[in-house]
Amino acid sequence: MALIDCKLIDLPKIADARGNLSFIEGGNHIPFDIKRVYYLYDVPGGSDRGSHAHKSLHQFIVAMSGSFDVVLDDGTEKKRFQLNRSYYGLYLCPMMWRYLDNFSSGAVCMVLASAHYDEGDYIRSYSDFISMTNQA
Repeated sequence: MALIDCKLIDLPKIADARGNLSFIEGGNHIPFDIKRVYYLYDVPGGSDRGSHAHKSLHQFIVAMSGSFDVVLDDGTEKKRFQLNRSYYGLYLCPMMWRYLDNFSSGAVCMVLASAHYDEGDYIRSYSDFISMTNQA
């Protein structure tokens, strides 16, 4: 997989004077079935999260509140995405090094994942990640 496979995806947005509604359907709006949902919040200013890759996990990241940046690295090139609206998100394919930074006050990051938690799927060393991408 390459950085070009990761992309921003617009979600349905139903506008209403009483408040807007957006939704995500696995296999429809995003290219995988949802097996797990988790979220990050109360991230201290100046902190970053992530700094790892996954061997086979697909993810979709949405800024539910506030904003933050996602930096992706496929071993050859890097790209920064700013997420700041709840009606679009960022699809991450497997074998993509990522970290999240630049969290605004009160930011909430929701992540939809294609599998249940599996520590064995993580690549936590950047040098190991680079070695694995060079072998592909």
